[in-house]
Amino acid sequence: MSSSLPVSDAEAACCKTSRREMLGALAAASAAGTLSLAAAPPAMAAAPGGGGEQVTPDQAFKEIMDGNARFIAGAPTAHTRDLAIIKARAAEGQWPIVGVLSCADSRVPVEMVFDEPIGRLFVTRIAGNITTPEIIASLEYGVAVLGIKAVVVMGHSNCGAVKAAMENPEVPGQISALFPAILPALYVSQSQDPAVVTRQNAVIQAATLINSSPVIEAKVQSGELKVVPALYDVATGKVEVLPIPSGLRTKTAK
Repeated sequence: MSSSLPVSDAEAACCKTSRREMLGALAAASAAGTLSLAAAPPAMAAAPGGGGEQVTPDQAFKEIMDGNARFIAGAPTAHTRDLAIIKARAAEGQWPIVGVLSCADSRVPVEMVFDEPIGRLFVTRIAGNITTPEIIASLEYGVAVLGIKAVVVMGHSNCGAVKAAMENPEVPGQISALFPAILPALYVSQSQDPAVVTRQNAVIQAATLINSSPVIEAKVQSGELKVVPALYDVATGKVEVLPIPSGLRTKTAK
């Protein structure tokens, strides 16, 4: 089916190039079992995470947690940066340093929570912050092509998706399709407290992300990527890094 939106030759060429770059990077990762700048497309090799700046996973994670501290204190700085410069840079490409898998809840504005401007975060959102094939593919793109250095899998307090999965009500449409991915948190936690299940869900989704993606797992094992489960408190604005069970420590943040 053809698109109803007009697409210029330049836009079409750009889309084709981006797709070739992504497929090339992912194919190299699959064949080699790991990723390196030598095997990455030229755009990635020339512009490592952060638009040319060399950042480590720990540095990238520290940046967003420092931003959350400013957000909690009511002293954000992202809005004070020169928007014209940010827009001009964004028009040239994107070089995010951190990926985020967050719930789609309207009370979780990810860029605001981490006090980051346009272009610093690669954000995927879905109710219940669950790992679907589409979410995993998106974050693989962020890791393999864009060079993000950390991924935060972030649940939040009072999550409606978690509560619904626990109650398993009759719901319209395809809403119940979310439930199977959340239910393991209920079984593992052995709790009927939504707050406990929500925390467990973030940890399980972080582990699932790594275990389901050779691309991401290879980067984690090589120390080039950090995957961190976290919980956002909608009342205080604080992002809490969640404890990682010993069985997951070799694959997630230490």
